[in-house]
Amino acid sequence: MGIIKDSDFGIRDKRGHWSPFKKLTINPEYLLPFHFSKFLFKFIKDKFIFGFMGYIFIAMPILCWLFLSPDLDTVKNFEIGWILFIFIRNLAIILIFFGFFHLRLYTFNTQGNEFKYNPKPLDKNNKKFFFNNQLIDNLFYTLCWGVPIWTFYEVLTLWAYANNFIHYITWEEAPIYCLIVFLLVTTFQGAQFYFVHRLLHWKPLYKYVHAVHHRNVNTGPFSGLSFHPIEHLLFFSGIFLFWIIPSNPIIAMWYLFFSALSPIGGHSGYEKMIFKNGKSMPSGDYNHYLHHKYFECNYAGAGVSILDEIFGTFHDGSDGATKKIMARIKDKAHYL
Repeated sequence: MGIIKDSDFGIRDKRGHWSPFKKLTINPEYLLPFHFSKFLFKFIKDKFIFGFMGYIFIAMPILCWLFLSPDLDTVKNFEIGWILFIFIRNLAIILIFFGFFHLRLYTFNTQGNEFKYNPKPLDKNNKKFFFNNQLIDNLFYTLCWGVPIWTFYEVLTLWAYANNFIHYITWEEAPIYCLIVFLLVTTFQGAQFYFVHRLLHWKPLYKYVHAVHHRNVNTGPFSGLSFHPIEHLLFFSGIFLFWIIPSNPIIAMWYLFFSALSPIGGHSGYEKMIFKNGKSMPSGDYNHYLHHKYFECNYAGAGVSILDEIFGTFHDGSDGATKKIMARIKDKAHYL
């Protein structure tokens, strides 16, 4: 079986930056104008639900709920034992999951720059990062703030379920309702991320909060959760929806796990991970890479890029879109 080459799927510019031949599409497709059958077919093929990565994202919260979570009787009272257990579990998940991508793509550099958007390595001599090192900076914000705040929201939610502060509905009681809510989690998370993200680009919040994340122009796997703690609090805050609507702990955990793990796509730095047997799997999100490159576009995740289209911030990867974005950046700078 032949070796997959990025030149078969895209092109590199004079600076060596890779981009796919195929321009980005607006998702969910067939929503405006609405076409039910086509929309449903496209939705059930959503890579974040039924793609390879989607299976991983879904399996983790289910397996953790079944085998690596304290039962609801245990979490009725705040005790250091079960809280610490959840924190260590989440820490291990992030280190293993993000670490796999980092080790394979960056430490061992198994595919060189094949399918890498930006050909430069991660920074190791840049004063804007802790110890002048991008990886150390990303690890600090991810492990010292991201995982504890994720754990905080999870602990609070489980405690609320256990004490009946949240309307707990079982799958046996309403299987169709639970399935619908479960399938809509990724769409809700993407929409919530869009509006939080736009807020974070408000000048005062950007300067003191979101700029921490945008230190990463050339992103790596651990850049995905490398946020200021205020941004982590906002990023995971969508969990409160499941305090309001009738739901189930597995669905709430699915939201938190998806929020924690899905940033790998927008920050791995590579479109695909390729293997010696000629196989490959998606590992990147060009939509979000463009946001880190140009800042003023693609605030939404790829799954709900229709929000960027509606609000005039969608960049499809074309030269024409780049010119429009650069003109807007120039105008914005002129009036600031």
